[in-house]
Amino acid sequence: MAHKHPHAASKNIKVAFFLNFAFTLVEIVGGILTNSTAILADAIHDLGDTIALGQAWYFESLTTQKGSRKYSYGYKRFALLGALISTVILLGSSLYVLLEAIPRLIEPQHSNAQGMALLAVVGIIVNGYAMFKLGNNDNHASANVRVVALHLLEDVLGWLAVLIVAIVLLFKDVHILDPVLAILITLYILSGVVKNIKQILPVFLQATPDNINLKALQSDLESIQHVAAAHHIHAWSMDGQHHVLTAHLEIDTVLDNSQLLIIKNKAKVIIERYDFFHSTVELEYPDEVCRIADNGDCH
Repeated sequence: MAHKHPHAASKNIKVAFFLNFAFTLVEIVGGILTNSTAILADAIHDLGDTIALGQAWYFESLTTQKGSRKYSYGYKRFALLGALISTVILLGSSLYVLLEAIPRLIEPQHSNAQGMALLAVVGIIVNGYAMFKLGNNDNHASANVRVVALHLLEDVLGWLAVLIVAIVLLFKDVHILDPVLAILITLYILSGVVKNIKQILPVFLQATPDNINLKALQSDLESIQHVAAAHHIHAWSMDGQHHVLTAHLEIDTVLDNSQLLIIKNKAKVIIERYDFFHSTVELEYPDEVCRIADNGDCH
């Protein structure tokens, strides 16, 4: 299956950023004209999303650059940092919505229902289109892009709630529906945020990727002729997509260069089956002391 080029993700985030920024300004004006504190609160929320999109655009562009002396692995891990920052902003903005919505359960506020409905329709179109652009990255999107898409999903659902409330208010004065729907949607989004955090933290903590079976990999490496054992096998992920591997292979007898090359090539074929972005394999000669042995035990 062909992968989307990284520049496509960066371009789509750029489009989403400018759409979100422009509409945030429209929201502020519209909130004042309709006397809707809910829309003004959503404008502040969208302002936070705009900041998240801006840094996501920067980090996603950065990941396409080659490594440097300081960042020898490259900048792919910066997308993960962007995802974490976006997640924190999303948490903060969601908590802000809750703090604004809960008091309105006690003291509902009146607003211009027609103006709310018009802004809601525009909001659904703008944020829906931005989310569609990011959705074009499919399953190969980075963690950064997925978190940004979650921001936009929150906006679409939020505006859908505003539209429903506005339509009801056109026919009946039940203003308490606005904060009730805002709370329900925010709680739903927070559940998605928690799920995203569970995906991001293991990558930060260099946990073995879920799709990598180290025991199976060790067994495959030890099946190579003249490999007595494989140890210090470590696998982690740069950004949730690009995985890294290091391993030591013990050779059972003295071999010439051509035989060692055969072992390295067989190891390469095995490692490629596990789809690693980068791998380092060290061959240890018979009776050689492991350089990173822990208490003298390399296994």
